[in-house]
Amino acid sequence: MIEPNQLTLDLAALAVDLAGEAGRMVAAGRRQGITDAGTKSTATDVVTEWDRASERFLVQEIKRARPNDGLIGEEGTDHPGTSGIRWLIDPIDGTTNFLYDLPTYAVSIGVCDAEGALVAAVYIPGLDWMFAAVRDQGATLNNAPIRCSTTTALDTALVATGFAYSPARRAAQASRLGRLLPVIRDIRRFGAASVDLCLVACGRVDAYFEEGLGPWDVAAGALIATESGCRVTTVGGDELVSPTAGPTSVLAANHHVYPLIAAAIADTEEATI
Repeated sequence: MIEPNQLTLDLAALAVDLAGEAGRMVAAGRRQGITDAGTKSTATDVVTEWDRASERFLVQEIKRARPNDGLIGEEGTDHPGTSGIRWLIDPIDGTTNFLYDLPTYAVSIGVCDAEGALVAAVYIPGLDWMFAAVRDQGATLNNAPIRCSTTTALDTALVATGFAYSPARRAAQASRLGRLLPVIRDIRRFGAASVDLCLVACGRVDAYFEEGLGPWDVAAGALIATESGCRVTTVGGDELVSPTAGPTSVLAANHHVYPLIAAAIADTEEATI
């Protein structure tokens, strides 16, 4: 294992610190109450004042510490930067969960260089779980190393997924799930891509797939899952070459389950056509 250089260590520490600070801020905001909840792409695609406040805080602090880095945020931040380092931030991943005061929302921060995802931090304030990873150095939950599950059979695999905001796409996804459910243990839907990827990473679910995601949804979680021992690709099996490009899809599972769930998903798509 190659030891990370000081820049990588500094980026990892900053990502973890900022994810924790932003997560505690939005959790405190949720306790105060939500006074400004609007919508984006559809009536069910929610954004709150705390999404915007979290992104403002993260952008401010990253620019203060790393003024030449690039930034992409879900709520509109798009700064190219000049350093070759780019931050992808989801200020609240799982805003519907946040709106309903469910614990499975997160602050997700991924940092990329020319080779792809470099460091990641995903903080789930409702559970006080901090997931982190550094490329080629493994993944952790609250500083303890984590590994993905060792499940080998599809019929005993617990699979997480997510759904689009578009009613037509949701209907198609529901049809596919009807064909997938008989061949797996069960389905879970947590409502935040970064959370799903981290749950695969620590073995609490065996696989996760979803389509129509933004780069901020997967940049951190995909690295954490990869560093825990998962194979992570698009749903179609392509490598996630550029975590800064989007929209995208993701499929993550341990190396035993991955080919089985990939084939099962492909079969359901063929049956739907």
